[in-house]
Amino acid sequence: MKHAAGLGELLRYTAELVDQGAEQVYRDMGLNYRARYTPVMRALAGGARTVGEITEASRLTQGAISQTVGLMIEQGLLRRQPMAEDARKSALVLTAEGQALLRRLEPHWSLIFEAIGRLETEIGHPLLDALEATARALEQRDFAQRLTDVRGLHQ
Repeated sequence: MKHAAGLGELLRYTAELVDQGAEQVYRDMGLNYRARYTPVMRALAGGARTVGEITEASRLTQGAISQTVGLMIEQGLLRRQPMAEDARKSALVLTAEGQALLRRLEPHWSLIFEAIGRLETEIGHPLLDALEATARALEQRDFAQRLTDVRGLHQ
């Protein structure tokens, strides 16, 4: 039985297609780099120092960020160091290898945003704006409440 893909399915599939394309380009560049590292790398480049700050900057879950950070530490891109203001907490710091990788990636990221802009032109929709507006609306009123409201209309 065939059914139309739902919002969650389309979002995951689209993200998968974007990540696959990005990872192919990273391989072509000779990089051992996974697309899932990008939110962490971009947040660190923007001044984030902790998992919490990266979570806030990227809007991804703390669990997803922690898992990615673990992979990046294993790969030698990040290390933890005690924070000067509170030695019980640790900051995430790019290793020399991570810093070199960041220098290679930053120009590439601007090309990614250009490619996204071209995709938006092709499909005739400002995809990033629409996703940002959707996220803001769901932050204001979550999907569970919206679903509860609709269920109430059908009782």
